[in-house]
Amino acid sequence: MDFQYVKFEIFIPESHLRALQKALCDVDAGHIGNYDCALSYSRVTSTWRPLEGAHPYKGESGKVSEEEELKVEVTVDRDRVGHTIEAIRKVHPYEEPVINIIPMLLDYPLKGNA
Repeated sequence: MDFQYVKFEIFIPESHLRALQKALCDVDAGHIGNYDCALSYSRVTSTWRPLEGAHPYKGESGKVSEEEELKVEVTVDRDRVGHTIEAIRKVHPYEEPVINIIPMLLDYPLKGNA
């Protein structure tokens, strides 16, 4: 099955949201039809345990941490995936950022009634 767009899910501390939003807009992520810079975010609670050799943004090696952060969702043209990943990594504070990339089976822009 062929697809033109993917959805990025990015987990990030709230303190870095505006920098991420700018970075995404700068690489044309969130461009849907006659709109750009379109993204959404919601609060989530995440857990992780840094393993030996990790350099966590928060938390201690060997201990499970739990923090509130934001899940940012944005639609990206598949041809812009590499540029988008690079832009995210430049502003993301985590050593290992969580970036989920999901193929979208429905192409944008939607025309008329679904």
